[in-house]
Amino acid sequence: MTKLTSGSPFPLGAVPDAKGTNFALFSDHAEGVTLCLFSKDGAKEIERIDLPDCTNGVWHGHLGGIKEGQLYGYRVRGPFDPVNGHRFNDAKLLLDPYARELVGEITWDDALYGYPVGGGDDADLNKDERDSAAFMPKARVVSPKILTRSKRPMTPWPQTVIYESHVRGWTMRQPFIPDDVRGTFAALGHPKAIEHLTKIGVSAIELMPVHAFVQDRHLGERGLRNFWGYNTIGFFAPEPNYVDGGGLAEIAEAVDRLHEAGIEVILDVVYNHTAEGNHLGPTLSFKGIDNFSYYRLMPDDKRYYDDLTGTGNAIDTNHPRVLQMVMDSLRLWATVYGVDGFRFDLALTLGREPSGFNPRHAFFNAILQDPVLGQLKLIAEPWDVGPGGYQLGNFPAGFSEWNGDYRDVVREFWMGAEGLLPSFAARFAASSDLFNEGRRRPWSSVNFVTAHDGFTLEDLVSYNDKHNEANGEDNRDGHSDNRSWNCGVEGPTEDEAIIALRKQQKRNLIATLMLSQGVPMLLAGDEIGNSQGGNNNAYAQDNEIGWVDWGNTDPELAEFTAKVIALRRGRSAFSRAEFLTGARTALGQRDVAWFNPSGARMSDDVWGDPNAKCLTVRLAPMRADEPVMMVMMNASHVDVDFTVPGKEGGGWTIVLDTAERIEGERTDAGAVLKVASRSLLVLEGVVDAG
Repeated sequence: MTKLTSGSPFPLGAVPDAKGTNFALFSDHAEGVTLCLFSKDGAKEIERIDLPDCTNGVWHGHLGGIKEGQLYGYRVRGPFDPVNGHRFNDAKLLLDPYARELVGEITWDDALYGYPVGGGDDADLNKDERDSAAFMPKARVVSPKILTRSKRPMTPWPQTVIYESHVRGWTMRQPFIPDDVRGTFAALGHPKAIEHLTKIGVSAIELMPVHAFVQDRHLGERGLRNFWGYNTIGFFAPEPNYVDGGGLAEIAEAVDRLHEAGIEVILDVVYNHTAEGNHLGPTLSFKGIDNFSYYRLMPDDKRYYDDLTGTGNAIDTNHPRVLQMVMDSLRLWATVYGVDGFRFDLALTLGREPSGFNPRHAFFNAILQDPVLGQLKLIAEPWDVGPGGYQLGNFPAGFSEWNGDYRDVVREFWMGAEGLLPSFAARFAASSDLFNEGRRRPWSSVNFVTAHDGFTLEDLVSYNDKHNEANGEDNRDGHSDNRSWNCGVEGPTEDEAIIALRKQQKRNLIATLMLSQGVPMLLAGDEIGNSQGGNNNAYAQDNEIGWVDWGNTDPELAEFTAKVIALRRGRSAFSRAEFLTGARTALGQRDVAWFNPSGARMSDDVWGDPNAKCLTVRLAPMRADEPVMMVMMNASHVDVDFTVPGKEGGGWTIVLDTAERIEGERTDAGAVLKVASRSLLVLEGVVDAG
């Protein structure tokens, strides 16, 4: 018998020391907690130990002789009373929410459910007594030591260019990475992978979920797999399939190598829900540990979950222990692995109180005051599916937000939609109409044209409609409102004119993204022309559809992307630290001025003209040794003559032309430039502030 003592209620989780391991698990409504120890392969349960003490809702005990590497799980006793929100069932083996590492995957079986599956509408009110241990992964005892060794790049927000990527999807088809490490953190940290990031000039890589997640039963039955990973079951453990032979240190090593290259690492984290689903979902962890505490339940019927996320459940960050769990998880990833920031999936849910969304919610306050987390890059996805589920611009200062309005307006503008000039200008100028309150800055707006959820850039200009047949849902899934344009033919074509137009539209969209105020986010693969064959919901495509196709790279597009990113990062006019107002800067220049194609200042009549699709914007630099910049944009279907605004004698050089015609040409104020249909020009020079 292993020596058992009371141990400590802090810290939570399984923490080894010189004499053994302390186990601590929060369950405010449990009647008892049993620790289950397993053999090295996880196949055999070798010992059960009741944790001896409960302090402030934390069950705890110290087991002598238990070392790092031990596999374990929990069984929790308490009322099985779904009507009142309790779903305890000690026949089910449960994962420790604080588990640092998981071994094995879920093997789907009806025994994983706390009730008899197939028992009718009220089946969940009945208790299932089958043991689930044989079908569950196991937690491994891991030392809490710091694994990262690098110094954070701490790239200022104005210099930040984000690259949204996927550990597996980005590396599975990379020809320069060894086959045996593709799809893992080892591949992410490979010198050739990092070389690509530095070549195009991004400053941060934002990784889609890397927390341990569950392979959905319904997908497996259709021969598919959860690819994106928005189905978390452990907030402290990495997804086992993303770790090669280097163990947990492999993650830190990849982060260190990225840091050495000046690239920050941001994690897309899913604290809004878990993989346990609704009242008919499996019992894997939180549901069996303390369903009433961990989840948001319906106020008038606690049998059911308040499904604010569209996934069946929602984590209750109003509970102090649940909030503590999220904070502890964030600190672990920030300190042990050295990550530089977090993108909070469905962040609106995290800030909800019973009365609705509160930007002063304890969740936001806890992060912002934290001496570690408060210094990192914090990005909110500002929506969920609950009441008032779109709160763009309403998050507190210190949080940036995914700007879905930017995506929609920019797409429509370059499609040639009417009546968009005012909203396009606002989005181009960091959406100050949304964010310029509460001492927020332009980087509050994370701008994007494409993201993992939706079309790739290549598909955005190649398809009018989604083509999700491979998902096995008869093309019903995914958004139908894509705001895309196929340029004349649906899908691949050999028509040279259409191909040329598509290439130009891609350049327009990338250039607009990189030249807008705010923080640009580029979807991995867009810079090389990656296509998903028109699938705009590749969540289950862990295959050639979802993986970036490096074998069909467009080197010219990659070169263009690198060029425009370098232009952005080398010219402070495109990344100002303050919102544009039209006022004169300390250098005596107006920070922004808007002109119509004739070179005159924009009037209310032109702003309000629904047929107007052309715009010139002049931007002042933040440093005296940099030139004034100007962007001419023509979203119409015909060539348009633009007059260069300014007083006579002001010299300009054309440094970027998405129509690829007149780059390098010199011109002067008052000159007339023919801007090709659906194209933009960037000019630099020194002009009178006027």
